[in-house]
Amino acid sequence: MIQESLVVVGNGMAAMRTLEKLLELAPDRYRITVFGAEAHAGYNRILLSSVLAGDKEMEQIITHPPAWFAERGIALHTACPISRIDRSDRAVIDAHGKRHAYDRLLLATGSHPILLPLPGKELPGVVPFRDAWDVERMVLAARGGGKAVVIGGGLLGLEAAMGLKNRGMEVTVVHLMDTLMERQLDAAAGALLKAELETRSLSFRMPAESAAILGEGHVSGLQLKSGELLPADLLVMAVGIRPNVDLAREAGLVCGRGIVVNDTLTTSDPDIVAVGECVEHRGMVYGLVAPLYAQGEVLAQQLADAPAAGSYEGSVVSTRLKVTGVSVYSGGEIHETAMDEVILFQDPAQRIYKKLVVRDERIRGVVLLGDTEDGPWYSSLMHRGEEITAMRSHLLFGNIQAGGGEGVDVARLADDHEVCGCNGVSKKQIVEATLTKKLSSVEEVRLHTKASGSCGSCAHVVEKILAATLGSDYVSCSVKSLCCCTSLSSDEVREAVRDGAAQPVREVMARLHWLNPDGCPTCRPAINYYLTVFHPFQHQDEASARLVNERFHANIQRDGSYSVVPRIFGGITAAQELRVIADLVERFAIPEVKFTGGQRLTLLGIQREQLPAVWGELARHDMVSGHAYGKAVRTVKTCVGDHWCRFGTQNSEQMGVELERLLWNSWTPHKVKLAVSGCPRNCAEATIKDIGVIAVESGWEIHVGGNGGITVRVTDLLAKVATMEAVCEWSAAFLQLYRREARYLERSAPWVERVGITAIRSQLENEARRRGLADDFRAAHAGLEDPWQARSRPAAARRFAPLAVVSHLQEERVA
Repeated sequence: MIQESLVVVGNGMAAMRTLEKLLELAPDRYRITVFGAEAHAGYNRILLSSVLAGDKEMEQIITHPPAWFAERGIALHTACPISRIDRSDRAVIDAHGKRHAYDRLLLATGSHPILLPLPGKELPGVVPFRDAWDVERMVLAARGGGKAVVIGGGLLGLEAAMGLKNRGMEVTVVHLMDTLMERQLDAAAGALLKAELETRSLSFRMPAESAAILGEGHVSGLQLKSGELLPADLLVMAVGIRPNVDLAREAGLVCGRGIVVNDTLTTSDPDIVAVGECVEHRGMVYGLVAPLYAQGEVLAQQLADAPAAGSYEGSVVSTRLKVTGVSVYSGGEIHETAMDEVILFQDPAQRIYKKLVVRDERIRGVVLLGDTEDGPWYSSLMHRGEEITAMRSHLLFGNIQAGGGEGVDVARLADDHEVCGCNGVSKKQIVEATLTKKLSSVEEVRLHTKASGSCGSCAHVVEKILAATLGSDYVSCSVKSLCCCTSLSSDEVREAVRDGAAQPVREVMARLHWLNPDGCPTCRPAINYYLTVFHPFQHQDEASARLVNERFHANIQRDGSYSVVPRIFGGITAAQELRVIADLVERFAIPEVKFTGGQRLTLLGIQREQLPAVWGELARHDMVSGHAYGKAVRTVKTCVGDHWCRFGTQNSEQMGVELERLLWNSWTPHKVKLAVSGCPRNCAEATIKDIGVIAVESGWEIHVGGNGGITVRVTDLLAKVATMEAVCEWSAAFLQLYRREARYLERSAPWVERVGITAIRSQLENEARRRGLADDFRAAHAGLEDPWQARSRPAAARRFAPLAVVSHLQEERVA
């Protein structure tokens, strides 16, 4: 069958849902090319607030990494917006001027943030809140503390305000209306929400209108029309969005507020379809994820020419939100008219508010704040038009019998009750998937049905349905458990592996009565790591239990290619090493070579099939991996020290090389970075590394537990020593203690904070204990200090050698 060409403009959540369903229905129908204006591949935009607040890293909200596209044969172009559509020639022209032909064109261009036309809106420090780049700018601005002003008291404005507050800024919210989130809340609920947020140190000016943004070269404040001046080091505009119709309108498509589509999501051009926030359907434009996903499901059926392809008839919207920790549920007609009556419960002391708007004995609208457990049930009654006369007396107590238990009684939910509004998943779908696929955890339900996979607010209902379906076979996944394959915590699993015999990962799972005999991507690498640490001589490292980057011995990049970082000890190289790398770049046409922050060379743009040959060539010249992909010791950054610098007090270059040769070959709970500075000027930034060494006149200071990421943590002083040998002993002992006692995926910074530097120091100040730990570390990694010796070692000890890297890659390729 000849494949048609489907070009997708936009890689947001609506576009990705459409492609997922299309690939399920007709995986071979189209040759697909996707263009995204952002540098990131697909991510969950709903969770950007969590990234801003520091609760998640950007990597954790990526839903469709480059590998997802590569595995499905989809050509992905990120940071490559489309500049023009040539409808007569059925082609799009990208920002680089290149033409791409299409048979069908899918527009998913999303929305633009609204920027108020205020004087000074172009000043640096004025940021909208719409995408990952906006969040990155806000996080950078918040590092310096200071004052922030957020214009907009809707959901995004409040999330931005609380996120910046959590990052140490003093935040004032300016809102035009007298009620926060006036589209979702009435005046009483809005007042309760404002009072709750004020207890969290947010300030408000409302109703208030902005007059001008002040500053010379950078924002310095906001002038209100009342005359009040609000100082600001950062100003965030979160006043709404408008559909991005620029491309469509320029191409001559019919546009109103959005790109006008019919019930099949087809535009005025039959070859062009559209989905998401950019779409106007029956006069409505939707900004919530549930209707956008519903559009994507219908559009996928239409593109696949499915026999029973449906049509999109619009959505009834209800909203379940977590506003800076305060639960909110809103749906239907929340503002009553003269024809309506209101059933109301209000407890200001506990910040609980429940309001049902009722007309003709049927719910027309619902507003809940603080206690939103029964929101989906009220919404179900509202959508079905069910008469409430018989339940009026206990209606505000929710979906339980009078005097009954707590929360949603899932047994009473109808089979067609929509549990996950974001993804349109019903109770029946969850029950059927649980039984037919033998699911046992919320994570597995999420994987197979997508329920709770977007905003996550329905996860507790999903778990209750799971528990009711499995009965006594269900084991709750507690907060403390390593994952939902076990009720054991990470500490309990570590101790069980430490105290037990060396066994393959699956046998450990069986011994510990794992609920899922195959484990999951959370527990398999953890168990493999603990076996490596506690049974280094007996355990054969299991590549299948490692994360994908560790299996491939390279970091996957956003375009699906890989980066390789050869180890350059201490950051000090020579002509021969540079020639090897230069020849490698020319031989494999590697598109980019870059110096990393750890003073290493990274080779970027290597294709997966080239990896065995690249590592083979490096191995031939005795060059080993820099482990830039691994939960392992990565680099030791150095300054030139007293060898060259007039301020240097010790030989930091030699110290760095010796440290890296000692420590380089060890798996650790998380990535470990080191630095050695040759004097207290600290040019190597040793005080924000996992292990930092600073030269002083009398010897060396050893610092530990630093982190230079989004949340910066300065190191704690561990010890002062006189010699390089002592530095190596203390560092090896600290690393071995961290390897044994930290939880898998716990960086040294939170581990030091959790355990306390005093407790760590007291263990290592005991000379026998310190030397014992250092000796254990050296014994477990004997023979790998010099990479050219690694080839003569047994296979179990060669897992870091370059030839082993090639072997693993070849096995992966065969598999």
